[in-house]
Amino acid sequence: MPELPEVETVRRGLNQTTLSQPIVGADVLLDRTIAHPALPTEFVAGLRGLAIAQWRRRGKYLLAELVDAANQPAGYLGVHLRMTGQLLWVAQDAPLQKHCRVRLFFPGNRELRFVDQRTFGQLWWVPGDRPPESVITGLQALGPEPLSDDFSVDYFAQWLRGRQRPIKNALLDQSLVAGIGNIYADEALFLSGIRPQTLCARLKPKQIQRLHHAIRDVLQTAIANKGTTFSDFRDVQGINGNYGGVAWVYNRDGEPCRVCSAPILRLKMAGRSAHYCKACQR
Repeated sequence: MPELPEVETVRRGLNQTTLSQPIVGADVLLDRTIAHPALPTEFVAGLRGLAIAQWRRRGKYLLAELVDAANQPAGYLGVHLRMTGQLLWVAQDAPLQKHCRVRLFFPGNRELRFVDQRTFGQLWWVPGDRPPESVITGLQALGPEPLSDDFSVDYFAQWLRGRQRPIKNALLDQSLVAGIGNIYADEALFLSGIRPQTLCARLKPKQIQRLHHAIRDVLQTAIANKGTTFSDFRDVQGINGNYGGVAWVYNRDGEPCRVCSAPILRLKMAGRSAHYCKACQR
């Protein structure tokens, strides 16, 4: 599933390609991709004639701020890529991808395609008289952004205090911090020298501080590398992310640790894989 660095990469690409152009039409190829409104025809009608002023990101959600012909606020277009979603900026006469679910048409023979093999991704049109979180209800439960001032060491320590759950599982909780998933939780735990099974309540202040720093460090590194592509992720131009080639532990089970050469181990935790080095993460 795309995580914060991948979604941020897409956001930046969309801000370079899609702004200040009216949406002249749309085509919904799979009705259930539209989470709101109930009818895809209402989704298409709501977007037609509006332009995108800018794209924002909240956790793993993308939010396009829409404006009307007078450049006045006119609602939002929300997108969640889920497991395999892609937003691709292409020519309208480009061959249609097998798993294309929604097409948004722009002037100059350009379009934005939502391609999603597993069909878990969702799009929302939020009318201008409603805040986005009233329609995209998943926004209500999100914790602070990990690269923001709200995600402080004090906040992090307070949230972890006394919790009898593994730290790997806690990092996947979007109410703790928004945008982290399996890849970057594993990477941050490696950089901080903490095993994924360690209970939150057992973490010492120095460990929490190291982990806080590692979370920010690995996310910034991944954003600089335009995210990770192990299977489906692409940016808006269809280009793979590069972080996977320098990952410390994620998806490297059985391979030698880049620091000590011990084999990277993998275990299942709450139905998810966790990767770690037994020697470096004590």
